[in-house]
Amino acid sequence: MLSAPAPGLLPLLLGLGLLCRGGAGQYSSDLCNWKGSGLTHESHKKDVEQVYLRCSEGSIKWMYPTGALIVNLRPNTLSASYKHLTVCIKPFKDSAGANIYLEKTGELKLLVQDGDRSPNKVYCFGYDQGGLFIEATPQQDISRKITGFQYELINKGTASDLHTVSAPCRPCSDTEVLLAVCTSDFVVRGSIQDVTNEAEQQESVIDISANKLYRQKSKVFQPTEENGSWRGQIKTPLECGVRPGDGDFLFTGRMQFGEARLGCAPRFKDFQRMYKEAKDKGLNPCEIGPD
Repeated sequence: MLSAPAPGLLPLLLGLGLLCRGGAGQYSSDLCNWKGSGLTHESHKKDVEQVYLRCSEGSIKWMYPTGALIVNLRPNTLSASYKHLTVCIKPFKDSAGANIYLEKTGELKLLVQDGDRSPNKVYCFGYDQGGLFIEATPQQDISRKITGFQYELINKGTASDLHTVSAPCRPCSDTEVLLAVCTSDFVVRGSIQDVTNEAEQQESVIDISANKLYRQKSKVFQPTEENGSWRGQIKTPLECGVRPGDGDFLFTGRMQFGEARLGCAPRFKDFQRMYKEAKDKGLNPCEIGPD
């Protein structure tokens, strides 16, 4: 559903070609991160700044927001098509002073409203759904306003990424499990030791004891002195209702904004069955020791 443009927003959109001003000398940026201040063009409060980033992850920090920003994100790899990408943004805890919209061919859809204090909420959308248009909201005092967020470009062509982003509570199919084993940022066999529900954050923190580590790109799981086991924590939405239980599971998932997020997690005996059936038919997408 498209939201109605805020007051002053339509002239901003219609006048992009006339109002966009170069501010490269007044703004600090690299290929992944951008930091700027609205005070550098306060006398031109209807200015629209263009921001170009070419990276798979980074951040935007807009201090004393005035006018608007158009954020152009590109992956740091060459590709004939970006349709397979999902963009996720996570606003800073105290982000304020601007609305964040999705913009495509002049149509706007409100993504994050100024003042939304949903803790740790991540907003995701398909790359082909549009770009980011950030408009400062009218303020009596902008001196303490900073609008900012982290962003990630995710390859939704892989099962682990697609499941984690689009349907984190849905049980995975056999095919999704086998693909997740091959493409996830971490894959471990272990058991749930404890689950801590954080109502304010709307998340559950799963404490896992792993007896076999197949893969991890970040040091989520650390070795312990107990029989060569590993210990780590994974987060998942509170609505998924994860509870401690007996038996071993195969835990897969990906890193999102520096945190380990749960992907597919079948019981280990079920994974063994899936893997054997696929291997017997020559359909397993990669080799991994199932025992």
